[in-house]
Amino acid sequence: RQDNFSLSDSNVIRGLHFQNPPYSQAKLVTVLKGKIFDVAVDLRRSSKYFKSHVSVVLDSNLHESVFIPEGFAHGFCALEDSTLVFYKNSKEYSPRFEDGIIWNDNALSIDWPVKKPILSDKDKSYKSLKDLVSKFD
Repeated sequence: RQDNFSLSDSNVIRGLHFQNPPYSQAKLVTVLKGKIFDVAVDLRRSSKYFKSHVSVVLDSNLHESVFIPEGFAHGFCALEDSTLVFYKNSKEYSPRFEDGIIWNDNALSIDWPVKKPILSDKDKSYKSLKDLVSKFD
């Protein structure tokens, strides 16, 4: 339904983003140039992996992609300057249904490859997972 591109320099963290139902999105994430440390957090209350995360390094030289289903928060850290990421989204973006989790939430214990990331004001403003009321069944 919607394709997005993002361009980031090294040490930029984007996320952890998601959209609530009915605009929740599945994403196919591909790195066209550069390399990222990619993270997905399970927000589905009925999942045995609820509130846990997985991570993977995606490198444009390896031509790999990762599929992130609906009900997951997503974020990444650019590991190289001028990293270009392509997202194939199952639904269009809706600012009204957008939300996120703070990147360094202690409950997630994500081992980010950067200690002093570059963050947008929006990404700095997100709350912790403990304050999230998941709308995903």
